[in-house]
Amino acid sequence: MNAAPPPPGRARRIESTAIAALLVGGCAIAFAPIFVRIADVGPMSSAFWRVALAAPLLWVWALAARRPDAPRGRPFPLPVVLAGLFFAGDLGVWHLSVLYTSVANATLLANLAPIFVAIGGYLLFGQRVTPLFLAGMVTAMAGAFVLVGPSFAAGGKQLAGDALGVLTAAFYGAYFLAIKHLRDSRSTAAVMAASTSVTAAVLLPIAAAAGETMLPASAAGWLVLAGLAIVCQVGGQSLIAYAMAHLPASFSAVSLLIQPVMATLYAWVLLGEPVGIAQLVGGVIVLAGIYVARRGS
Repeated sequence: MNAAPPPPGRARRIESTAIAALLVGGCAIAFAPIFVRIADVGPMSSAFWRVALAAPLLWVWALAARRPDAPRGRPFPLPVVLAGLFFAGDLGVWHLSVLYTSVANATLLANLAPIFVAIGGYLLFGQRVTPLFLAGMVTAMAGAFVLVGPSFAAGGKQLAGDALGVLTAAFYGAYFLAIKHLRDSRSTAAVMAASTSVTAAVLLPIAAAAGETMLPASAAGWLVLAGLAIVCQVGGQSLIAYAMAHLPASFSAVSLLIQPVMATLYAWVLLGEPVGIAQLVGGVIVLAGIYVARRGS
């Protein structure tokens, strides 16, 4: 027998909490390109350490949060493996993108995932979107392009980094759909611990084969990697996974366009990357698009 839906007042509180978790998670993940830029290991190595250092913390959380009546020895479903594989592709390609193009471009292009999420959600799960939601999505994405548009004409190495950012978006969208499917039946802690472990297992041989510097040279280097793991993976990704149990996948993906806005702000404050009028106007348009998408979701 299916459980009765929560009362309207409680449902609204849950939804409000989920939206807050989604936005805070997006702001936390926006620190990732900063950590990648200042890390003293290679991009694949920093991607590996992000999940390898996070996995034990997530398993402690998963075991502590496990209900006494939960079935034991239940095998991980295929979507967990897929989520881990998709996230490995997302992180590996995106960390390369951050080194080749600007923080703003890399973060924006990775968050073109709403296109892939909307299409995949419709084809795989029959999730329909309203015209108002589509208007909000288009507005948010248009604002994101305004935010980074001036640098697209640079070409060369930066153009290659931008192309990697688009590929990241495809992996990110697939990861979103897998996590959404898993969160319909499993806890945030269990989903994050299992999928993060799969990602670490995939990225370890890739990082080793890349011939990069694998180990930080100092305690400060380890602190950077710890920040990447705790702030971005344990904090940011877990908040997003929680939110996706209570919100449509398509709206969640559009809302995460707040990441390029915040990443641009962080890069300006911490790395000295310039912010012009286009970036300011683009950020305002992104936030307006998120608001419209929320009204239409």
